[in-house]
Amino acid sequence: MNKKQLAALMESLGVAPSKKLGQNFLVDQNFVESIVRDAKIKPDDRILEVGPGFGALTGLLLDTGAQVAAIEFDRKLAAWLRERYKTTSLNLIEGDACKVNIPAIFGEDTPFRLISNLPYSAGTVIVANMLTLKTPPTEMLVMLQKEVGMRLAAAAGEEEYGALSVRVQNMYQVKCVRIAPPDLFFPRPEVDSVILRLTLRSDRPDPMVFKRLTTLVKLSFAHRRKKMFKQAAAAFEAEKLGAAMDRLGISRDIRAEKVTPEQFRALAELLEDSPHG
Repeated sequence: MNKKQLAALMESLGVAPSKKLGQNFLVDQNFVESIVRDAKIKPDDRILEVGPGFGALTGLLLDTGAQVAAIEFDRKLAAWLRERYKTTSLNLIEGDACKVNIPAIFGEDTPFRLISNLPYSAGTVIVANMLTLKTPPTEMLVMLQKEVGMRLAAAAGEEEYGALSVRVQNMYQVKCVRIAPPDLFFPRPEVDSVILRLTLRSDRPDPMVFKRLTTLVKLSFAHRRKKMFKQAAAAFEAEKLGAAMDRLGISRDIRAEKVTPEQFRALAELLEDSPHG
């Protein structure tokens, strides 16, 4: 539906967009259709959508014949969606996507894809939570604030590069698909958005290494202007940490922003036997 139709529907339902929930609804049908085309969905796919809103994307996902589950936090929107799609196979879950038991939706060992216009307020947390699942999404095709998207895709040495960049890039190949300008949404956000395609890596670290990597990068980036060695030594034995950095040719004077995702992973693997790891 277009902006005028959406505004009328919201008025009839007594609903107003929530800044707190990061609600910015897509109102450009051509753009929504392009997302589904990019996704190349197959009938046997399992698709998770977070923040379906008024179903601009939901209906098209269902039309592909895929098994679709959607998580909606807003009670009034959930009620509308439940009525709107009551004759379809949509599995609608009312709740906070940051707290919902994601593995229980399709089954803990069942592959699925995340395709969503993520709420601005929770996009970062939702993507980060997906990284720690036993069976993470095989692909994430998600819309985020451009600033957040650039952070996920940033390379070492770039201003946006940080702990989440390292964690995401060790699990996924990240590609920016296209920019979404503010006029595609209602209400109109003040910033551009971006669609990212995150493809699960076959060479991703195992869960224990990834857990260690998470601890390592969070400490290393805690204070960007400080040397990562001193900060990481808070959790890892300094002698072993220093020896691992030396072995990899990573200076003990380096800042985390100069260390690549591959170097962080290699370091996490070498620290496996650290009593503090």
